[in-house]
Amino acid sequence: MISIGLLGAGRIGQIHGRNIAHSARARLAAIADPMPNGAQSLSAATGAPIRTPDEILADKSIDAILIGTPTDTHADFIDKAAKAGKAVFCEKPVDLSAARIRKTLERVEKAGIPLMIGFNRRFDPNFATLQRRLADGTAGEVELVTILSRDPGPPPVSYIERSGGLFRDMMIHDFDMARFLLGEDAIEVFALGSSLVDKAIGKAGDVDTAAVVLKTASGKICQISNSRRATYGYDQRIEVHGSKGLLSAGNVHETTVQFAGERGISADPVQNFFLERYEAAYRNEIEAFIEALVTGKKPKPDGVDGLKAQMMADAATKSRETGKPVKIG
Repeated sequence: MISIGLLGAGRIGQIHGRNIAHSARARLAAIADPMPNGAQSLSAATGAPIRTPDEILADKSIDAILIGTPTDTHADFIDKAAKAGKAVFCEKPVDLSAARIRKTLERVEKAGIPLMIGFNRRFDPNFATLQRRLADGTAGEVELVTILSRDPGPPPVSYIERSGGLFRDMMIHDFDMARFLLGEDAIEVFALGSSLVDKAIGKAGDVDTAAVVLKTASGKICQISNSRRATYGYDQRIEVHGSKGLLSAGNVHETTVQFAGERGISADPVQNFFLERYEAAYRNEIEAFIEALVTGKKPKPDGVDGLKAQMMADAATKSRETGKPVKIG
């Protein structure tokens, strides 16, 4: 049994904590969160005791920690875990500074600990199947990737002000997915952004509507579309055009029931929240982390994947600000 300590019992920590507790190969050893309500409810649901982060890090019986705390604490906790010799699963991003991420990865490498970054969409059954079929050559050589990611509504401006911006907070998942599907790194990005959903987001210095074009060294192209508003639900679609054909993954609906009548065909709405849409992905990524620790294999996505997605987000932010294409790296 892999013993895992959880740092952060907020919305994402609740999901991860329960998934750890339900795993046949792991146990939730302890929970730490400065806000008592979240920690207490998760403790009551799982039986895991509430402890401080320092106590969890010092406990030699705990094999790994899962970091679901605010972004500005991630790198510090990874550093402390490396010093303590514990494996780490960390929610994205490692940090909003690529330079800070590099320093943390140096400490991780020196300590020799496993580090996995929570890009959960790689573990969505639909997207993972699409990627496997790409790797099998079903669509031939990849030529054009299209990623659509649109939230039902914007988060509070108080969140926007700490998020690092749409490209670093929201689109970073799509940057990782682009790398996952393209099979190589992008070398250049051109980004456009506007504030169309909530003018307060624009006043806070961010955008809520954005489009990006990426290009790889071999000439493959990826286009990404993001919006903080989708009146029809949580819009998550991918299309990959290749030399032999097209692979696509569509939205997940609340049910598969359809009605066909004289006015056409209607279906139930798509799922409306990321916790519903990616429920299986969150469960699968925790099992992948546990599998890596049990077998000794390097977990993926790793710290380098986190760094490269951050570099893409930084370049997109700069491109949006300057109105010019930006080299990545």
